[in-house]
Amino acid sequence: MKQIRVGKIKLKNPLVLAPMLEITNLPYRLICREQGAALAFTEMIYIDALLHKNKKTQEMLKTCKKDSPLGIQVTGNNPEEFKKAIPILKKFQIVDLNCGCPSTRILGNKAGSYLLEEPEKISEIIKILKSAGLTVTAKIRLGFSKNNALKIAKTIEKAGADALTVHARLATQSYEIPADWSEIKKIKNSIKIPVIGNGDVLSPEKAKEMLNYADAVMIGRGAIGNPPIFKNSLKCIKTGKFPETNIKQNLILFQKYLKFCKKYRISSIQNAKHLATHFIKGIRNASSYRNQIMQLKTIKDIENFIQQISVN
Repeated sequence: MKQIRVGKIKLKNPLVLAPMLEITNLPYRLICREQGAALAFTEMIYIDALLHKNKKTQEMLKTCKKDSPLGIQVTGNNPEEFKKAIPILKKFQIVDLNCGCPSTRILGNKAGSYLLEEPEKISEIIKILKSAGLTVTAKIRLGFSKNNALKIAKTIEKAGADALTVHARLATQSYEIPADWSEIKKIKNSIKIPVIGNGDVLSPEKAKEMLNYADAVMIGRGAIGNPPIFKNSLKCIKTGKFPETNIKQNLILFQKYLKFCKKYRISSIQNAKHLATHFIKGIRNASSYRNQIMQLKTIKDIENFIQQISVN
C-alpha cells in the first residue's frame, strides 16, 4: 500500500475521515480511527469563532492523545484573522483551509466555496499559515458555478500547501449530480503535492477505486453511522474482498461512541440522536425506532434504548 506524507506527517494508510459539521466530534473521530481512519479533522470552524472562543467552538476543539494525527479545519475571508489565530492553530498537526463548503451561511461571510472565486485570497491565507511553520492543506470543490479547479490547485501548490483535497463537484451542484473523479485525476497529474479524492465514496469498492484517481481517499457521507467502512475499505484495497456490514457490531460501536461522549463531556443530545438514526439503518423496525429515538431527552436515554435494541 502506497505511503502518503502530508508535510512531515506519514499516514499509516490512505484513508481519511472527512470533516463533517455535527458529526466528526472527538468521540466520532476516535471510533473511526479504531476502525482504520489514518487522518481526521475537526468539524469546520469559522476563523472568527475560533478567535472568540465561545463554548461551542471550545467543544469542537476537544482532542486527546489517541486522536492523532489531527487537523483543524477552518474557513474565513480575512487574512488578518488567520494571522491572529496562529497561536491556537499551532496546537494542531495540520491546518486545513476549507474552500469548498457551499452553506448559504458560510457563503454570506464570503468564506467556504466563496473563496474559489478569490484564488489570490486563498494564496494569501496559505502563505500566512506556512510562514508560521504550520503544515497546511486545503479542501476545494471543482469551482463555484464553473470549473476552475486546476487553476485553484496550482495556486494552492504554489502558495506552499502540503496537500490538497478535491471534492469532485461544483459548489452549486447537489449530491444528486455524480462526482466527476476524472477531474481529480487531472489535478493529481498536474501538481506534485498529494491529492486526496473526495465525493461519492460510499462503499469499500469505491474507496479502492478512488486510489486510481488520487493519492488518498477522504470518506464523508459513507462513514456516517458506518465507521467500519474504513476497516472494510482497507481489506478491499488489500484483497479485493470485504465482509458484509454487521449491524450488531455497528450498534456496539455506537454504544462506545456514547461512552466517549460522557468521558469527554461532549454534550450535544441532538448530534447523538441524529447519529443514532444512522447507526440503526438496516435493522428490523428501524423506522419505528427512529421516531422513538427523536423523543429521547438525554444521552443516558439513548444509551438504554440502543442497549435494548442490541439484545432483541
